[in-house]
Amino acid sequence: MKSKIPAFLLEQPSAAPYSRRRGNLRISFLEKGIKHMAEVIRSGYIQWEFAPADGFFQKIDARIKVIFLLLYIIIVSLKREIMPEVLIGGFVFILVLISRLHIVRFYKRVFFLGFFFGFLIALPSALNIITRGNIVFPLFNLSKDHSFWIYHVPGEIGITAEGINVVVMLTLRVLNSVSIAYLVLYTTPFPDIIRALKVLKVPDTFLIVITLAYKYIFIFTRTVEDMYLAKKSRMAGQVNNADARGWVAGRMGFVFNRTRLRCEEIFKAMTGKGFSEDIKLYEAGNLDSRDIATGCVLLMIGGVFLWM
Repeated sequence: MKSKIPAFLLEQPSAAPYSRRRGNLRISFLEKGIKHMAEVIRSGYIQWEFAPADGFFQKIDARIKVIFLLLYIIIVSLKREIMPEVLIGGFVFILVLISRLHIVRFYKRVFFLGFFFGFLIALPSALNIITRGNIVFPLFNLSKDHSFWIYHVPGEIGITAEGINVVVMLTLRVLNSVSIAYLVLYTTPFPDIIRALKVLKVPDTFLIVITLAYKYIFIFTRTVEDMYLAKKSRMAGQVNNADARGWVAGRMGFVFNRTRLRCEEIFKAMTGKGFSEDIKLYEAGNLDSRDIATGCVLLMIGGVFLWM
């Protein structure tokens, strides 16, 4: 009996009809930056949920920690010498260590923000164009001095010792401020912070803005990550930078409109449920002896830093 199977199905395939090659799909720098920013914001805001509950700072009352945050931020801003800033940074490091936080993860974020918002912003201050002083690292020379309006550009451009001191000082201020804020945020649940601010007579309007912004930040980060994943799943080839910038600009407009609509929906929902612009929180209990003793020690140490 003659077989009715087509001839092409009976042919043996060649050993290598095609070569398998791993693809390399390039994603734009802007798109990667948006996704990374969303991940950093989300992980930073929920970090306290993963922190150990038996650390030193986790056991302190939220009111003490909020006062500690405000006091030490003021002290960091008032100091004008490098050594007190270094000592404050060392003291915060000890608190992070005994609070059993992840040191590498904690200071990775602190140094990242300190580098961009402290060092890079203050770096031009090291030049003698901005900070006058003795030049320790000459960079280049101009043909002559230049003056226009109230500005004077000297013929020799370089880095001054006074400028280095300014850069180091501003960088240390940013590092200490960020580390103090992260220490409180990573060891305190957000509702406890709001309750502590309510006890400290912070206006209700300000607390409403903080609470709504905190709630919406998770929706925002989730929306950004979903948009990035949807974009990546539909890509079949390379995308040039111009198209990537257009996509990022369009997504920014979309998120802005989404935010505006969500704010209107939340306001209508709160009004429909009889919101009266008054936040009702559970009454905070009395401070125990451990909280009072810890607060006094932190206050005395802050006074020492302020006196130095």
